[in-house]
Amino acid sequence: MPHDAQAEALFFDRAGLDRARVTTIVDDALSGCDDGALFLEYKQSESFALDDGRIRSASFDTAQGFGLHAEAGETVGFAHATLLDDDAIARAAETVKAVRIGSGGTLALPPQGTNRHLYTDDNPIDGLAMDRKVAVLSAIDAYARGKDPRIVQVMASLTASWQAVTILRPGGVAVSDIRPLVRLNVALVARQGERMESGSHGCGGRMVYDTFVTEERWQAAVDEAFRQALVNLESVEAPAGEMPVVLGSGWPGVMLHEAVGHGLEGDFNRKKTSAFCGRLGERVAAPGVTVVDDGTLPDRRGSLSVDDEGTPTSRSVLIEDGILKGYMQDRMNARLMGVAPTGNGRRESHAHPVLPRMTNTTMEAGDKDPEEIIRSVKKGLYAVNFGGGQVDITSGKFVFSASEAYLIEDGKVGPAVKGATLIGHGPEALTRVSMIGNDLALDPGIGTCGKDGQGVPVGVGQPTVLMDRLTVGGTGA
Repeated sequence: MPHDAQAEALFFDRAGLDRARVTTIVDDALSGCDDGALFLEYKQSESFALDDGRIRSASFDTAQGFGLHAEAGETVGFAHATLLDDDAIARAAETVKAVRIGSGGTLALPPQGTNRHLYTDDNPIDGLAMDRKVAVLSAIDAYARGKDPRIVQVMASLTASWQAVTILRPGGVAVSDIRPLVRLNVALVARQGERMESGSHGCGGRMVYDTFVTEERWQAAVDEAFRQALVNLESVEAPAGEMPVVLGSGWPGVMLHEAVGHGLEGDFNRKKTSAFCGRLGERVAAPGVTVVDDGTLPDRRGSLSVDDEGTPTSRSVLIEDGILKGYMQDRMNARLMGVAPTGNGRRESHAHPVLPRMTNTTMEAGDKDPEEIIRSVKKGLYAVNFGGGQVDITSGKFVFSASEAYLIEDGKVGPAVKGATLIGHGPEALTRVSMIGNDLALDPGIGTCGKDGQGVPVGVGQPTVLMDRLTVGGTGA
């Protein structure tokens, strides 16, 4: 069964919704509005976590419901429920009709175009037996502990979800999608004398479990977590001060996501609360810096065949050769700003309103060899992995902690350091990019982005990048 038909069948056959009646309810609720839709959702999710050789938690959950929203100008009426029932949708319709008061809107056309399906329809939860999942986690524990007696704690988890959505608009126009998502995570603690340090690695995507539970794949995850833990055992105190900073390829793109990406979302710019507001066509980054948001990458964690408003995702060039070209848009902010939506309307679930959000945000590759970039730095920091971070959208200021970083001394990678934080201003930091590597890499599929209390899966990526000057917070001299 085609994925569109499979998703709709969950709601209009399995749940028993009367399509004709629901369409009439939506038509009436959105009459006189500028935009709006009914979002139907059914989701299964599971999680298995191992700690100290035992399965510490195992969960399975199903969730279903709808969210109905109507827009008139900047006003949004929104109602949701976990009950998939014609009468419940009718009651929600009475709530959202309030936005029509004083409005004479002309209903916007539904999303145009189609997108190729970017991932499998298969349900990962059904595709692998429970005893096999437990066996994989147990094998991870045994393999990790067998690598070195300094490993004193092993934590591993497998999580998966399978989500079906249908977005219904006036006139019965519907768009559907089926979205799988899996993730494997490994975290280790190593002890040497009185010192204890950790390392972790994860991988995932919009696939089934088979890709991640092969012996080769999970052993590679353990090996990487083990490597990080041992590196951290030998780390010294991080230096402090302003210095050149080399960001590694792949996951360090999370700093780009936070420090720059959020500031390029449509709502912040429409409301004039972003450091990038009103700067279209201006130079906001160094020559050579090109930043894109691409929701069309097959099987990637942040990808979507269509966004949560039914708009096909796209490859949106945000910054091109240092010049600001555009913002990421959902339908409402695009309408109010007089531009086209970009397929970035996203929501955590039916119980949450749509917001403009990132999908897979990357900096494009340059032409420098990564080793050449390192050799160009006499004294600085090489940040390979990041932990948490914070950014102020209005000011653009950010603070990020490096979970794996090294000193650079006379063009060579030196000892690992601990406690390094990177402090800066997003737009200003981009102007300090002086070398861009040819080694663009995407993260392994572990990103989750938070905004207004909503979490959605995302991807990041970048090549090796040199920033000439960045403030490093540390405890060393």
